[in-house]
Amino acid sequence: MNKFFRAKSITLSNGKVVEEKKSDALLISLLLLVFLIIALRVTGYDSSLLAKNSRNLTVILKDIFNPDWDYMPKVIGPTIDTIKMSLFGSFLGALLALPAAFLAASNMVNNRFINWLFKLIFTILRTLPTLVIALIATYVFGLGTLAGTFAIFIFSFAYVGKLMYEEIETQDLGAYEAMISLGYTKAMAFFKGIIPSIMPTYLSTTLFNFEGNVRYASILGYVGAGGLGLLINENIGWRDYNRVGTILFALVITVFIIELISRTIRKKLS
Repeated sequence: MNKFFRAKSITLSNGKVVEEKKSDALLISLLLLVFLIIALRVTGYDSSLLAKNSRNLTVILKDIFNPDWDYMPKVIGPTIDTIKMSLFGSFLGALLALPAAFLAASNMVNNRFINWLFKLIFTILRTLPTLVIALIATYVFGLGTLAGTFAIFIFSFAYVGKLMYEEIETQDLGAYEAMISLGYTKAMAFFKGIIPSIMPTYLSTTLFNFEGNVRYASILGYVGAGGLGLLINENIGWRDYNRVGTILFALVITVFIIELISRTIRKKLS
């Protein structure tokens, strides 16, 4: 940048002249602008088409913000199913993620193959979208909440497991090594010496994961995995946006209450 813009000279109190280093913000902004233009061309963005169809969005939003309250009783059951799917899948996945994280942590298990294998499993499972896992699960378990629960379980296992093995690898091993020297097995020393120090992080991560899964579970019905997603898909198909508004209202209230409870618990843990 200094080749194009003359650097600003500053004279210090001792008479020495220094040149202020030029910021690269202008160059970075120009590059971002170029990439934005390329992205708009590649994706076929058409501002005139967006402006033309904006009226349809207004009509949809008007109906969504005018919910059909008579439909609410039919929403309660799928809402409970969504919460049950998220709760069971999240906490079962988090429970099984802990021993897997132990095997993935290089400072717990001195076997590079086992460490690599479990880290690879976490990476692969996190790469697979939850919606794809749910779709596959419907062919195995059939349509319904079991497929959705399985998909959430897989995601939770991979998400919590990755974060926890990274947390374990940063722990001070003083207490752990002392227990090993006293004759404890590695597994017992792990539960006595490491678990207490990582438990606040583990519980906080599990709760945060559960919050997100309540939202994710609401779209799993698109592939037949039960819950609110099934109703959303059905009513969008019938263009009944008043009922969609009712479903979204129930989902927002549910997520708000769960996040409020989770935030309170996480504050106490911290």
